[in-house]
Amino acid sequence: MNRTPAFGTNLVTASPAGNAPVNDKVESAAAAAHRLTDRIADTATAQVDRLSGTTHRAVNGVADATISAVEWASTVPGQVQQAQTRLAESACASIRARPMQIVAGALVVGYLLGRLRRL
Repeated sequence: MNRTPAFGTNLVTASPAGNAPVNDKVESAAAAAHRLTDRIADTATAQVDRLSGTTHRAVNGVADATISAVEWASTVPGQVQQAQTRLAESACASIRARPMQIVAGALVVGYLLGRLRRL
């Protein structure tokens, strides 16, 4: 007599009338457990899908921000060079316009910095 049937089949015993309620209860409990497992798996799948979508959106946002930062950073050296050129030209123009005043100012600034350093 086979006492290990496949899942979902009734046990065949010597007295089927006496074991039928027990078999029905076992199969009912197994079916309920299977439905619960399916429901939990469906919920978990939905949560993983939602989390995956959120993660993809976050990664895409970081990638876009990085691209913007790289584009901005690539323009900075040119802007700095232009500012440096404008400052140098302005300083040269001021020195050419008033050379004696610039030299006197540089001497005064040098003297003051020397005095401050001794303190």
